[in-house]
Amino acid sequence: MKKPKYRYQYSFKAWLYTIGRNVSLDYLRKNSRILDKPADDYYNYVQDEINLEKEYFKEERKILVRHTIDRLKPEYRQVLYLVYFEGFTNEETAKITKKNKHQIETLVYRAKQSLKSKLEKEGFTYEEL
Repeated sequence: MKKPKYRYQYSFKAWLYTIGRNVSLDYLRKNSRILDKPADDYYNYVQDEINLEKEYFKEERKILVRHTIDRLKPEYRQVLYLVYFEGFTNEETAKITKKNKHQIETLVYRAKQSLKSKLEKEGFTYEEL
């Protein structure tokens, strides 16, 4: 059996749970002829567990993104919030913040770059962003 590698960007508890689940599934596959339930029942159970795990990691990433946004400069936080969370256009955001459209476009670009940089330092990969 290969030694599992822990990826630090995920919680240790979830990693350990995944190892336990995989070892259990390997055992069930090897001993499937002595089990009284059809293999499809186990497959459905495993799929449900995988979906729960994906949801857990998705929530964990959302929390990390929120905390990272909170660490941005106030003007970066403000434009990201108005444009992406409130759905305002760049023109509307410019009126709200008393800046021009070009300034808002620049701020949004810089805010996204700063957020991306901070998330990468936290261990996010490009695919997760």
